[in-house]
Parts: sequence; structure tokens; C-alpha cells
Amino acid sequence: MSIAEDLRDRAQLWADHDPDPTTSQQVLDLLSAEDAVGLAEAFHGPLSFGTAGLRAPLGPGESRMNRAVVIRATSGLMAWLREQVDTPVVVVGCDTRHGSAQFQLDAARVIAGAGGRALLLPPQNPTPLTAYAVKSEGADAGIMVTASHNPPQDNGYKVYLGGRIATGSAEGVQLISPADREIAAAIAAAPPADEVALASENIEHIDPRQQYARRAAGLAGNNTDVHIALTAMHGVGAQLGRQILQTAGFQVSLVPEQADPDPDFPTVSFPNPEEPGALDLAKKHADAVGADVLIAYDPDADRCAVAIPDAREPGAWRQLTGDETGALLGEYLAARGATGTMANSVVSSRLLGRIAEAHGLEHRTTLTGFKWIARAPGLCFGYEEAIGYCCDPEAVADKDGVGTSVVLASLVGDLKAQGKTLEDGLADLARQHGLYQTAPLTFRVADLTLIARGMDKLRADPPTSLGGSAVTTVADLAQDPLGIGATDGMMFLTEDNDRVICRPSGTEPKLKCYLEVVLPVRGETVPRDEAIARLAGISRDLREFLQM
Repeated sequence: MSIAEDLRDRAQLWADHDPDPTTSQQVLDLLSAEDAVGLAEAFHGPLSFGTAGLRAPLGPGESRMNRAVVIRATSGLMAWLREQVDTPVVVVGCDTRHGSAQFQLDAARVIAGAGGRALLLPPQNPTPLTAYAVKSEGADAGIMVTASHNPPQDNGYKVYLGGRIATGSAEGVQLISPADREIAAAIAAAPPADEVALASENIEHIDPRQQYARRAAGLAGNNTDVHIALTAMHGVGAQLGRQILQTAGFQVSLVPEQADPDPDFPTVSFPNPEEPGALDLAKKHADAVGADVLIAYDPDADRCAVAIPDAREPGAWRQLTGDETGALLGEYLAARGATGTMANSVVSSRLLGRIAEAHGLEHRTTLTGFKWIARAPGLCFGYEEAIGYCCDPEAVADKDGVGTSVVLASLVGDLKAQGKTLEDGLADLARQHGLYQTAPLTFRVADLTLIARGMDKLRADPPTSLGGSAVTTVADLAQDPLGIGATDGMMFLTEDNDRVICRPSGTEPKLKCYLEVVLPVRGETVPRDEAIARLAGISRDLREFLQM
């Protein structure tokens, strides 16, 4: 396969101006080897701001995460910020991934070189700390270098807006359009990376960890007799999370093999608490120490998963779904007197809306991602089914696994004081509102065209029946039928009130399907097994329909 002349020229130009000799040489090696495939992967277009900012594997070229991309991205961001305010103030944080500390320093030096003030956080800290600092420092923007729960070879770049640029419900929230498009245009117009001005003055080291810790610990309730098994999955949340939970009065036992930051994530095949098997080691530890609850942060600690002892199988632990945890948190915060609006993403369970209504609160359904959830006016609690929760939006206008863990532990403590468990809390919700049971169905692909084909099939020839129930509503979310904004997705409702939403992932090569069934609860028995069987039937029908 020969290399197109345009591709060859772009690659050579990039290598000539890459300030990192390692990635520059990698491009030159691809050119020397006439590696058309490798060059096409490195230069298939600039990274764009997706659901969670820029995110890609580490490597050379415009389509990978590297120093040149970070420098040019920050140059474009600063050009845009300078059009909004004089002397932009920008917080810069990073996690523990490969390259993160260097990328953080590069971003800070670009900010200083462009005439801004860079507020540099200590390295290897949670994403929520960056979101918190944007608000607490009154900064105009925030940059977080992280790829969250992506594989070890990835890194990313997330942007928040605040201060004099984004006020009200949008302060300290991840950017959306038109800002993302305008910043992308500014990045495209940025000079080559080695021509971007860098400076070391106007870089101020800040450390708001204790301030953040006091705020998070203050979310605790009165009942703190709870033993927590905690894992950070080799990420950056373990030490700060343990400190906050212990300050609040809880007992905490870290999973020792996963307590220290390690960008290779050696004990898990995929560093995402949602992935099958990811919590196996943590569950063994939780059982060994007799924990009341297992809480798992993802690597940048902006999300958290929950597992509880399985009452039906001694020694086993059941991981709650993101929707189960979201419903429990929503009910708990509402019962504690939360006021304002509760919000969750369109792919999350409809149960939160019922909970909000029962407590006289407003409810908003939003597009997927916390850049939308956190913008709900008057937000008091927001969540998405992908184990992301915002329990204190005044402090952190984003998902926050560490702060959420304090609220979760408090809920466990309150239930424990009543002789109940989280399972009992779910049963109480089902008896009040009906059983809302959800499950994911995910198709991970190597060929991205398969995702587009799947979506085309769902639009052109939608299923007429799912799980033995006739499909009564077919809605193309790209046409904004819910009035929340257009997005690439398809929604199906059945005559039995089942709901299925299918959409491409915004962060990974996946087609994601979100399944929900609603069953009435008569008497004390909650028909969870029946609901799980019904979800399995819908899943089988979708697999057969999509043939993926």
C-alpha cells in the first residue's frame, strides 16, 4: 500500500515541528518504513472534543495523544479564552497515566506563554479536584489531563469553563457547543507545536485538597458505623478518598494490591469498575475484612461503583447497577431535604423522575454526559447510569466519585441503624414506584463502520417486537423528539412499558444499548428474577436483530 502524497507531506511537516524527539522520530520511522497503515492511524484527522473531551491512545501524530497535540490544543484554548477575557486564569490538573505529568506541565507553560495565569494542581489527583478548583478559585477554565477508565495506553484532555466566562448553572461545567467548535477552530489555526510560546512565570502551584476534603467529609450523615472496603483500581483516589471517609467517621480498608497509583493497571484487564471481573479482587478483600459495603473508584475517581453482600449466596457480592445506585442516592438526598432539580441522562432509568415527583422536586432528562446533566438549572442531584453521580453540585459541577462515596456510606449507615441494607432500600423503592430494572448490552468492535451499519439498520427497519412485547414507539433521537437536544440514538418503547435506547459510545468503539423493564410489585415480594429474565429476552432479540 503506497503512501498518498498529501499524507506524506502532513506527516513530514508534523515530525519537523514536533517538540518531543521521541514521537517525532516515530513519525520519521513510519515514513522511512513506508508504513501507510501506521501513518493513516496517526494522521486520520485532528482529535475532536467528544463526550468527555479529547481522548486517544498515546502515540505520534495529530490523531494520538502526545505533547504536540496537548501544546497545540492549549494554544487554541488560550486564543479562544483571550477573546473572552483579559489574562485568563486556568486550573490544570492531571491523573497518573503515562504522560500525564508532562502534559500538565506543557499545558501550564502554554497558558503562561499566552499571557494567562496557570494554577497548577499537585500531580496524580482526582478529576473532581480539578472541577472543584475551577469553582473555588473562580478560574475562567480548567484542564484535566486524564483518560478516566480507558485502557492503559490512552490519555486525554478535558476542559471546564467557569469564572467570567460561564456563570450560573454552567459554572465549572465541561464545555459544550458552540464553545467546543470555536475552540476546535482555534486549535486548527494554532501554529506548529514548536512555535507555540512557552513560559514558566505566572505558573502558581495551588493545593486545594484539604479544602475539598472538608467539603466532601461534610456530606456525611449521623450514622457512620460502616466498614468500607475501598479500591481505586490503581488510580488516584485511594489516599484522598480514605482520608475523607475516615475524617467523616467511617472505617476504611483499602484493597492493598490496588491502593497505589500505577498507569499499567496490573491487576485488572480493563480499569473500569463496570467491566465484568474488574472488581473480583476487591470483592475477595471486602469479604475477607467483613465489610458492610464495597466502593470502587475508577482510575481518575470521578465515578464510583458499589457492591454489597449477596443475601442469597454467602461469601458472594452483588454489584449494583448504576441506575440502582442513582435511585438510592436520589431517594436518600431527597429524604434529607434536598431542594431544586434532580436530573439524569436520557439513557438512565426513568425511576429518578418518579422519585423526584414523589418528593415534590423538579426533574430533568438530559443528553448523555455530565456536561449536560450538570447544566440543569437548580441541580441538587444528577447521575448517569455509567456510575457517575453529582451529589454536591455547588462545589463540584461534575461527577465526583469521592464525594459520592461519603453520601453512599452515610446511606449504608442510616439503613444499618434501621436493621436494613441497600438491598432493602431498593425493595422499598420498588414497592413504592414499581420495579425499574435496567441492564446494558454492549457491542465492542474493531471496525467502526459496524456501529454505523447497526444504527442504519435500527433506523431503516426497526424491530417490531422485543422480549415478546410489541414495539409501540420508535423515536429517532437525532430528530430531538424529547426536546432535550438532538443526539445519535434510537429509542423503542413496548406495550409493556419496556424501553430500549441504542447509541454509539462517545468515548469508546462500542454500540451501546440501554434496556429497561418496569414491573408492578404486588405485596411484599419484588419480582427481580422475573425482571432479569425479561431483560435477557430483550437482549437476545436485539443480538439477533443486529447480528453484531
